[in-house]
Amino acid sequence: MMSSSIGSRAQKMSLPMSTQKGLLEVPSPTEKDWSTDGEEDYVFKDPDWELDSLPQPYRMINKLLNLLIDRSWEVIEERNAVREAELSRIQPTIYPPVLESKLNKMAHCMAICQDYVFIGGAKGFSIYNLYNAKRIYVWEKLKVDVTSIWATEMGSEILVAPVDEMGIVRLFYFHKDDLFLIRAINEVDDTSKQTTCVKMEISQGGDFAAFLLQGAGDIWLDVYKLPKECWLREVEHPQLALNPKKKGRQPQLNIPDPMTSGDIKFSLPVHIMKIKPPKPVTVRPRSISSFLAA
Repeated sequence: MMSSSIGSRAQKMSLPMSTQKGLLEVPSPTEKDWSTDGEEDYVFKDPDWELDSLPQPYRMINKLLNLLIDRSWEVIEERNAVREAELSRIQPTIYPPVLESKLNKMAHCMAICQDYVFIGGAKGFSIYNLYNAKRIYVWEKLKVDVTSIWATEMGSEILVAPVDEMGIVRLFYFHKDDLFLIRAINEVDDTSKQTTCVKMEISQGGDFAAFLLQGAGDIWLDVYKLPKECWLREVEHPQLALNPKKKGRQPQLNIPDPMTSGDIKFSLPVHIMKIKPPKPVTVRPRSISSFLAA
């Protein structure tokens, strides 16, 4: 029995090498040739650090809290992306005010032309210089509130047209820091026949002016030719209307008050056109027989 077991063991030991499933690899003696796959993903785990699974309902509460934190973080990231996009845009240039001027009354309207600003308010309107914010003139002769005001450049001069609370529009001529009243366009003595200026426009250059008026249930457009060349001559060479021997008074800067048409004789605007809206077309009903007979 002993000899048979030793013989079978020797027979097993003498199997050919081709019958083995695979050859064994001998690692390289140098450490630099060793494989490093999976070393970064390998983490040493300490059993003491393992957390036990929470029981219900605490596990559900934990999931809800994590979900809330994740959604909050998504909102924060979206807002941060929007903020970064806004900051990356080209920001508009902000121009701070050069001067600040406080008004002594509430302003109803405003117009800017050349180097001046015209502000309409209670009892009249004022003119300010844009460079030093100094008030040059104030017109409060008639003590009427100015609801709207226009200013148009006429060469080096300015035509100013304020409209008061009664709807009366007046034309002023502003020349070399002097203000002159030319005339009121729609002012009448009888207040029952007073018309109201709804809107006005002055052509570029100041050659023509159009006034949209309404009154007594009617509305129309008056167009005027403005004699601006005559106004310039009359201002530079004034002819006194009331008394030829009387010299035209010059307004003082410390008491700003415009000249009136009584000081200088101005040429009046020429009315050239009156446009009314067409009347509605009325059609009389006709019978079929009369229509066929015609």
